[in-house]
Amino acid sequence: MTSTRIDRRRMLGTGLAMAGLPFLGAHRALAQQGGNIRMIWWGGDERARRTNAAIDKFTAANPEASVEAEFMGWDDYWARLATQVAGGNAPDFIQMDYRYMFEYARRDAIRPLDEFLGDELQIADFGQVNLDSCSVDGKLYGGNVGVNAFSIVFDATAWQEAGAEAPSLGTSWDGFAEKCAAFAAGNGRKRVYATADGSGQEGLFEVWLRTQGKALYTPEGTLGYDAEDAGRWFGYWTEMRKAGSCVPADVQALYKNSPETAPLVSGSAATDFAHSNQFESYQKLVQAELSVVGAPVLEGGQPGQYLKPSQMFSISSTSKEPELAARMINFLIRDPEGARLLGLDRGVPASQEIREAIMPDLSDSGRKVVELVSSLSPQIGALPPAPPKGAGEINAVQIRISQEVGFEAVSPEQGGAALVDEAAAILERA
Repeated sequence: MTSTRIDRRRMLGTGLAMAGLPFLGAHRALAQQGGNIRMIWWGGDERARRTNAAIDKFTAANPEASVEAEFMGWDDYWARLATQVAGGNAPDFIQMDYRYMFEYARRDAIRPLDEFLGDELQIADFGQVNLDSCSVDGKLYGGNVGVNAFSIVFDATAWQEAGAEAPSLGTSWDGFAEKCAAFAAGNGRKRVYATADGSGQEGLFEVWLRTQGKALYTPEGTLGYDAEDAGRWFGYWTEMRKAGSCVPADVQALYKNSPETAPLVSGSAATDFAHSNQFESYQKLVQAELSVVGAPVLEGGQPGQYLKPSQMFSISSTSKEPELAARMINFLIRDPEGARLLGLDRGVPASQEIREAIMPDLSDSGRKVVELVSSLSPQIGALPPAPPKGAGEINAVQIRISQEVGFEAVSPEQGGAALVDEAAAILERA
């Protein structure tokens, strides 16, 4: 866990401070020149660098405002946030995930943002689809930081050296396994495998299910798959391990849901799986030039991929500075200055105007992400039902059981049955 304290004393006059507040209603801006807020987000070092730079810019334009920022990895984030909320010490400004938004909103842990629309939040041009994707029961609970899709990230040079054809847009699941086997056959790099083990990746599992007309969850909040489905999923990756196509279980177990710990970054795999907004972080961590394509498809199957709000910025229901927090949300997602500093780390901006504004500043890897989102359009399906309460816990269960299967403590069929049984129990008590 890393914390950063960022404070700005009065260095500029009120006139300059007001000039640095784009998109704000004047009466609100005059009433809220300063204040202190706490902010929390998950992510790696690159996200921290970008976010802190944006906070610096915001507080420089708002010298009477101070922001105490804290960030950590995904695995620790939700436990810490839940503890703070339960203890009545929730941060003002919360990075929120679609999976958890419904749970936090329906428990009144985050506040509706509708009152700020048109004043602190000037995001009407995001479009109704993006606004709806951040809404619960007709109320807006988050500012969409960007859209993303699940993707395959790979080192094309490593694939070329192995004499194998790399994954491409439209590669089928069977085709992916065949390509990874070809990599294993021609690979000359020691302790390097074609791909990471994706069996614990909830996002990849969801894409696989959707191609077959299944889902992680139904609209009613029950499981959208059965033990046989989960067993086949674990079986797919068991065969990949047996073929020497994916990293062994002990290598995959080192992955802690952060780019820094990914097999691709550690040099153990030529291919990995990530949300598209993470691509630049992966690229910065490796010397090889990386490529990114959509997840595998099922020949004759249904679209598995969808565009989702990569993350949202929400405000705690107990915040004493909600208007200041709303102004900072607007700065980060709708002001070109803030958006440029965040880049694409949290997704492709929802606003077309902001996309055009930041495009000249994007790196080659950034442009690849925008191109990916555009190329996936023919394969995009509808946004899935909102994850029910307990979905985050089920994600952790999948990771654990995938490791048990990987270490051969249980068979794929046993792992599939255990996942369904534990997930059903979690949903029942949630």
